Amino acid sequence: MDLFQYRDGQLFCEDVSLDALAGEVGTPTYVYSRQTFETHYDKIARAFEAVDPLICYSIKSCGNVHLIKLLADRGAGMDVVSGGEIHRAKLGGADMSKIVYAGVGKTDEEIRLGLDEGIGWFNIESEAEFENIASIARSMGKTTHGALRVNPDVADPNTHAKTTTGKKETKFGVDIDRARQFFAHYGKDEHCRLTGIHLHIGSPIYSAEPYVLAIRKALELIDELRGQGYTIDTLDIGGGYAADYETGKSPDYAQYAADIVPLVAGKDLKIILEPGRTIAGNAGILLTRVLYVKLGGRKKFVIVDTGMHQLIRPAMYDAFHFMWPTNVAPDHLPDKRIAEMPNPGLDLVDVVGPICETGDILAKARKLPPVARGDLLAIHTAGAYGMCMASNYNAMPRPAEVLIEGDQWRLIRRRETYDDLTAAEVL
Repeated sequence: MDLFQYRDGQLFCEDVSLDALAGEVGTPTYVYSRQTFETHYDKIARAFEAVDPLICYSIKSCGNVHLIKLLADRGAGMDVVSGGEIHRAKLGGADMSKIVYAGVGKTDEEIRLGLDEGIGWFNIESEAEFENIASIARSMGKTTHGALRVNPDVADPNTHAKTTTGKKETKFGVDIDRARQFFAHYGKDEHCRLTGIHLHIGSPIYSAEPYVLAIRKALELIDELRGQGYTIDTLDIGGGYAADYETGKSPDYAQYAADIVPLVAGKDLKIILEPGRTIAGNAGILLTRVLYVKLGGRKKFVIVDTGMHQLIRPAMYDAFHFMWPTNVAPDHLPDKRIAEMPNPGLDLVDVVGPICETGDILAKARKLPPVARGDLLAIHTAGAYGMCMASNYNAMPRPAEVLIEGDQWRLIRRRETYDDLTAAEVL
């Protein structure tokens, strides 16, 4: 479900016209639907409620503090991967005891911050990292909990090579054989209590099967470790649940839960989920304006005022994002979001940005209704890994962010200025 819908040929987010919004805040702008954010969170919570999970929203997917607050107010924990994300979580009012901290390169300063803030778990990525966390905790007179990240050596074949993380050859975690040795060396440490197993096999994952394979391996390991006297009370099954970049492509939460819940129910384990994209993806769009339409040989280019510096996924991952004008004639109304739209009278175009790179392509050989200078395009499923990966490449200010709540909207991040670009450089 998302609440970006056409009314009389004009695109609305909830009850706000996006054409009217663009007239007030300009473009490019990231636009989020509060109701969609909350609905997606509520649906995943209901789907897994039989195992009473702690749902830790993955801040890296979309980290605006206003959005963090929406989910924290609903009881969500947070999945963080840096000290900066701990800071964002705190500003958003998150419960620090509901934070899981992953990432292979935690600095000493970040570890101290996590310990000072009393975060719930450090997801442990290596022997050297564990030793460092335990040493720092000891020096500070603190204790914390660790969940060892285990690579179950499974992956979804539909996951991009740059986002698969569950194979032995990735930089994340340890394989199951090393996990046994890991507990033998560190399982009784008093300052970093190793009481959990953490899984994360990549993103996006379009079926429950890879999770089932990974969880079965993890449960076998947990049974073995418990048999050796170790206390394992937590299983973090990670994130990666898909979002609908194309209508109907990803399973709903009930389909994931139907296969996962029976595996973990009754195992005397605290279950943690780390959804990000599946909550944020379809809750946001990137609103952009057409600057020029240009012919280049046999190609037609639609040049817009956003690009790879503000939505890098198409350039980095060859990712598909549905896009369509915000104002269309009746025969061009999209009844679903798919790569090959069946509407008559469409133009075959490349949608490109202003960046001085040939690779600055948002859509290649895409069929769209005819557009002209000044028209607005909505780039869909941009709520995850959109603004959070934006940069100032080519000295371009980053976009504004707007949150829509019913028939009201509010600015939750102002548009950057040229002065912002150099503020940290002027000493």
